[in-house]
Amino acid sequence: MFARWAAVAAVLLWAGSAAAQTSTVVNNPQEYQRAVRAAKPGDTIVLADGVWTDFQILFDAEGQPGRPITLTAQTPGRVILSGQSNLRMAGRQLVVSNLVFRDGHSPTGEVISFRRSRDRRAVESRVTGVVIDGFNKPDRGTSDNWVAMYGSHNRFDHNHLTGKTNLGTTLVVVRDEQQGLDNRHRIDHNYFGPRPNLGSNGGETIRVGTSADSLSASNTVVENNWFEGCDGEVEIVSNKSGGNIYRGNVFFQSRGALVLRHGDGNLVENNVFIGGNKPHTGGIRVINRNQTIRNNYMEGLAGDGFASAFSIMYGVPNSPINRYHQVDNAVIENNTIIGARSIFLGAGMDEERSAGPINSRFANNLIVAADGRRDPVRILGDLAGIAFAGNIQSPAVSEGLTRGVEGRAVTLTRGPGGLMVPEGLEGVGAARDLRIVARGGTGVDWYPKHGQQPRLDTGGEVAVAPGEGTLAAAAEAAAPGAILTLAAGRYSVDRTIAVDAPLTVRGPAEGEAEIAFSRPALFQLQRGGSLKLSRVAVTGRDAPDEVGNAVIRVAPGSNAANFEVIVEESRVSDLTVNRGFDVISLGKGSMADQVLLKGVTVENVTGAVISAAAETDDRGTYNVEAVRIEGGSFRRVGGPVVDLYRGGTDESTFGPRLSVTGAVFDHAGSTATPALLMRGVQFAEVSGNRLTDSGVIRFNHRVGEPVLVARDNQLVRSPALESDVAPVATLPETL
Repeated sequence: MFARWAAVAAVLLWAGSAAAQTSTVVNNPQEYQRAVRAAKPGDTIVLADGVWTDFQILFDAEGQPGRPITLTAQTPGRVILSGQSNLRMAGRQLVVSNLVFRDGHSPTGEVISFRRSRDRRAVESRVTGVVIDGFNKPDRGTSDNWVAMYGSHNRFDHNHLTGKTNLGTTLVVVRDEQQGLDNRHRIDHNYFGPRPNLGSNGGETIRVGTSADSLSASNTVVENNWFEGCDGEVEIVSNKSGGNIYRGNVFFQSRGALVLRHGDGNLVENNVFIGGNKPHTGGIRVINRNQTIRNNYMEGLAGDGFASAFSIMYGVPNSPINRYHQVDNAVIENNTIIGARSIFLGAGMDEERSAGPINSRFANNLIVAADGRRDPVRILGDLAGIAFAGNIQSPAVSEGLTRGVEGRAVTLTRGPGGLMVPEGLEGVGAARDLRIVARGGTGVDWYPKHGQQPRLDTGGEVAVAPGEGTLAAAAEAAAPGAILTLAAGRYSVDRTIAVDAPLTVRGPAEGEAEIAFSRPALFQLQRGGSLKLSRVAVTGRDAPDEVGNAVIRVAPGSNAANFEVIVEESRVSDLTVNRGFDVISLGKGSMADQVLLKGVTVENVTGAVISAAAETDDRGTYNVEAVRIEGGSFRRVGGPVVDLYRGGTDESTFGPRLSVTGAVFDHAGSTATPALLMRGVQFAEVSGNRLTDSGVIRFNHRVGEPVLVARDNQLVRSPALESDVAPVATLPETL
């Protein structure tokens, strides 16, 4: 009887507590603080719709299982956290939902943090339906993590994170002995939108742990997420702990790979990698012990090296915890790899990394080469420690795979999940019923997945008449993507034209539009800006003699990133008032996607034509991903035509790349100044050029396996190529 009444009393007590649950709408930070102090299990705090500027939210409360305390928006997507705002969570059984972080940056090292302090963390808590869009530090070299998961048993799901351009991981699981290393977090159904190339180490999208605690298990699950255009660096996901599961994720046209960098006993299964033949798109890289990689699907991946579709690394004997542990007891089975550029077995083998994989199994995998593609398999070192069995390769077996791989022609069709499956093969490759998590099922449905950014030549044409100040005024008023069309005549520019959106300046098909500028720079690119000059003549004879003179300048500290500079069918002359007057100067901290000169004539320049050598740190930072010079002539150039530098020894980046073809050099550089200066460049082609009375072409190795093609160049009273890398006949495919 007593037990019966106790049960009834408990039900009544629960019912009474449920009835007392409150939902409180707050309109300012003061009201919020009062509400959170008064919050009880089951309560909801609602932020009123609007823009909350400089709001540092501290959500410290104690809910109960089944009765969490919730912080949410009045209307999903209509509560904007802007300016210097962030969120810190601490306590138990908390839920945060439906907020947007935009138009600002965190004043601390994290936008969303699952802790208040080292001693006060969130556990059994959840963040869902939250958007972080371009919420970047003003200085792209300043590091922060958008999401930092501390504590244990937390969930981060159905969130939308896109547009991180500064240093630091998008989402990181932070582990230490004080909080406990067995985290058991769940990260699922999130949309990780485009993250542009950072141009240095530190651009991962997800990192779970660090090398210091990597020998312990985190037991975190990362599943059913969508990674789209996550191009920050070579590691999209950097696993640095043990016992984690990566399952059912989609990597769509993202440069880099899922990398088992540190930690043992991880499971990678049912993931889909779709590259679309985009350069540097990769799959899975295997390192360490007891890893299981099964039932994954890879199609159209164009990466190589550490960003190959699939790679197994060599390790360091008796490796320090922060280097590369030997692959031991890896199980790699029932994976499908279609149309890959590279499968790299023995990646990274060198004098230090000399320990090949052991006790491992590679079984029932399907490798199908793309039509007309070369053999994708590259082998370094001894693979005796890998048992091959039941694998199929089409159309034929690679040289070096003499056992456990059968060569045969395979016909592929689209399976029920939209992926390619082989006809007449059972038990080989990924399962026929493997399906892709729907893009629309990740993130939120009330915020656009991928807004199209303005590009060059996508706006309307604006006619600009010759005269004083007309070009500067038109550029200032131009819409993003606009094309300013110039007539024949002289355009005088008496102020530096700031470019903060894509802008094209195009001269006439007949006659000449001459642009004369009387400031230290004609154009200065800022964040968001790209520039294209076409059919114009630029003269610097009216410019003053000042430090940093350039026609196109990206100032140090501007943090301009992922922009383009294109100059075509144009002439640049008389940059002589300063001994270091450059045509294009990329300042420290900037990162261009491309600099292209096509059919350009440059004459009488005291500095460099392209100066991209401003970085000095050891993170492998550089200033431009790709430099291309196609044709054109460069006469009486005091500095290098190209000065391109990438320092450090870190292996987390892709470039830079340089191509100089069909150009004429006449008195470019000198006996003391190279005509082309390449330091740390990863891929370079210098072919079909004529150098007369010019400086040397110099190529210096810094890191990785750089490739240099130097052929069919005519040297007239110019020194021979200087390189510490032997040139090859052709650049690798797709580069």
